[in-house]
Amino acid sequence: MPEAKRARKKVPEPFPGAYYLAGAITILLMLLFLYLGASLPPGVAGFLVAFVLGLTVNPKYVPYFFLAGVFSAVMGFLGREPQVAWGGVALALSQLWVRRFVRE
Repeated sequence: MPEAKRARKKVPEPFPGAYYLAGAITILLMLLFLYLGASLPPGVAGFLVAFVLGLTVNPKYVPYFFLAGVFSAVMGFLGREPQVAWGGVALALSQLWVRRFVRE
């Protein structure tokens, strides 16, 4: 029963409005990436978006995302889809970065 009481305990905000500020920053970043993805050439846009999103992966899932990146890169280059191909390369590179610098 103590676990249920602990689970219901509300964690206080770091400062008033912190969660609203975090939400606003998240939405602004999403809009920025939407704009960049639409305005840049396909290969550059795919690389940028996949690399940044790949940096947010939990380190215990790195091997799976690395394989997905390699698979996407191979299929993208074989199918002559630059956004998919360079996105796969970026995803694989970001997973190497996460594996090297982020600790679980």
